[in-house]
Amino acid sequence: MALAPAETIAPAPPSRRGSTGTGGRSRVNRHLLRLPFYLLSLTMIAPFYWLLITVFKPPSELARTPPSFVPESPTLANFYDRDWSPERINPGHLQGIFQRFQVDFGFWRFLFNSLFITTAITVVSLLICSLAAYVIAKHDIKGRRTIFLMIVASMMVPWQTTLIPNYVIMRNLGWLDSYAAYVVPALAKAFVLFFLVQFLQSVPNELIQAARVDGAGEWRIWWRIVLPLLRPALAAMSIFIVLAEWNNFLWPLIIVQSDEMANLPVALARLNSYYAGPDHQGAIMAGGLLASIPTIVFFLIFQRYFTRGIALSGLKG
Repeated sequence: MALAPAETIAPAPPSRRGSTGTGGRSRVNRHLLRLPFYLLSLTMIAPFYWLLITVFKPPSELARTPPSFVPESPTLANFYDRDWSPERINPGHLQGIFQRFQVDFGFWRFLFNSLFITTAITVVSLLICSLAAYVIAKHDIKGRRTIFLMIVASMMVPWQTTLIPNYVIMRNLGWLDSYAAYVVPALAKAFVLFFLVQFLQSVPNELIQAARVDGAGEWRIWWRIVLPLLRPALAAMSIFIVLAEWNNFLWPLIIVQSDEMANLPVALARLNSYYAGPDHQGAIMAGGLLASIPTIVFFLIFQRYFTRGIALSGLKG
């Protein structure tokens, strides 16, 4: 007698109510945990948004109370107003940022100063620090540890204490109001040297020894082996140097005596002191917007190198 096959009973599908509820609660919890970051992002975005809307407001709208949070009549006159003329008064039309400065090339002169000074300090300081880091990390010289500890200890000295001695040195050398006064005192970067030394600690000594066995000199080893290996760390440090030097204000304010040698922060600060009133803030904000664009572009380009340099540094020693 053949037995009838047993009926196959399919398992009941899992209830989605509980999973949906758990997933919804987890998403809510994640957003709550991220709330402090959202608030922090808002505090950073709000000033930049105010800068943007101020740039495109006409003078009449800038002086309005209460202020508007969206430009009602967007304009580019804060950059260059074609209807403004020094020979006649035209109500509602003021000088744009490209018309405000009386030096040769106007705003572009200050932009060139900032670009040249920042580039020179970044390139030269990274080369010097990479060479010094190679000597400290890979050469058995007498007093190496003491020298390194002194360099690290200098990071604990407030930079404000060096303003007067550096100014006296620049004055005695006759370098005031020159590019040398910008560049030379800024070449000593203790933190950059410390960072590069820690990075080189992870490089095997056998790699350097192999290059020496092959007949490579120390300069060639530094240029052909050490610098390529340091590329992620150099890119990471370049972001810090560029941002610091591009926004440097106090030291240039002390050493600059003529308008032609001012960098962008000093030029915009002087512009703000010359022109009072809310209707002039549009041109000043336009200058601030133009000054911020190079740093944003630079960071976006080198962002991946920055992350990689932090991850690979190891910070061991």
